[in-house]
Amino acid sequence: MEWVTLRDFAIALLIGALVGAERENHKRAEDPASNSGLRTFILFAMAGAVSAWIGARMGSPWLFVATLAVAGGTQIASYVMHGRQRPQSMGMTTEAAVLCVCLLGGMTTLGYPELAVGLGIVTTAILAYKDPMHSWVSRLGRDDIYAGLRLLFASFIVLPLLPNRTVDPWNTLNPYKLWLLVILISALSLIGYIAVRWLGPGRGTALTGLAGGLVSSTAVTLSFARGDRESDQPAARDLLALGILIAWGMMFPRVMVEVAVVYPPLLSRLASPFLAMGLAALGAAAFFYRRSLRSRAGDRGHMQDVALKNPFSLTRAVSFGLVFALVLVAVSIAEERFSSRGLYLVAFLAGLTDVDAITLSMADFARSGGAENTAVAAITLAALANTFAKCGFVLLFSSRGLKKRILPATLAIALAGGAALRFL
Repeated sequence: MEWVTLRDFAIALLIGALVGAERENHKRAEDPASNSGLRTFILFAMAGAVSAWIGARMGSPWLFVATLAVAGGTQIASYVMHGRQRPQSMGMTTEAAVLCVCLLGGMTTLGYPELAVGLGIVTTAILAYKDPMHSWVSRLGRDDIYAGLRLLFASFIVLPLLPNRTVDPWNTLNPYKLWLLVILISALSLIGYIAVRWLGPGRGTALTGLAGGLVSSTAVTLSFARGDRESDQPAARDLLALGILIAWGMMFPRVMVEVAVVYPPLLSRLASPFLAMGLAALGAAAFFYRRSLRSRAGDRGHMQDVALKNPFSLTRAVSFGLVFALVLVAVSIAEERFSSRGLYLVAFLAGLTDVDAITLSMADFARSGGAENTAVAAITLAALANTFAKCGFVLLFSSRGLKKRILPATLAIALAGGAALRFL
């Protein structure tokens, strides 16, 4: 017998043993009445492997199909008997796992052992991480599920229907690429939102600023600034400044990810000013962290809930797409009529409200043959304008103590970005 055949049968046995060991542990801890344990899974994996191997040599798949039918029938009978004995613990997880193991055993002798091993590991992980998966799902609301479905709808149904060509007189607006970038921004925001929901608002100002900054650093800034004025707790201001600055600092790597997706060669030029601004923001955050440790101001009790909603809705996506289209047209007109100074003005004004649209448009501008230094300077100006706007919110809505902490940090970020721009 060939070595490969022996290896495939051994892999089938190991897959059955892997999944069976997890089910044996589950049986011992939660369901002693279950009929499926370690030996059952090994035998079903072997049945699948043997039937597939014999069927392949006979030139007929029906032996393997009959084996699957018998396996399914035995599991249905087991489910019925188990339900009669313990109707309060009805479930088909173990029965479904048996069928998966039988199929994976057949895959090993049909020429796909590597894929079978990977799927066997995934199957075991799904069974083993029952409690964390249930806990994660319990944190999702109906609106979160709807938002995820809308994102999938926008990605796999709307996107393929859009024309992949320019449709405007300026030869700028490509509906397919516009919507693709809208999905990119929505996905990045959704990742941050999930992180906030996973961490919860009580896990610390720093972690909330870190995760909330991926969704909206402006929302984090407004929430902490208003919370500072309402609570009037001086001991917590270093912590609030820490959370705000970390949220601001998250904007810089987020923008770099967007640029890397659209036009990776621009990233090397953008790294200098954005690393400088990011390090300035995180350096100021580290300073306030050390001060909060010295003052022994506890994070618990001073934490402000960040009013973040699920970042994806079709209305918001369409709105962002329209803003992005307007920015692209403005960039095209400014490039044609006002040279680089017009681009800088457009970038600064756009950055006051949203840095993503101008970032994507300038990355596309560089990808289309525009001057890379101009694109980098415009994106940096937009980031600075966005930072100034968020600083303005702090000046408007927070107490004097928080203003005195954020204003010097804002100036340090601006100086770092301006100094890096001079060396481009």
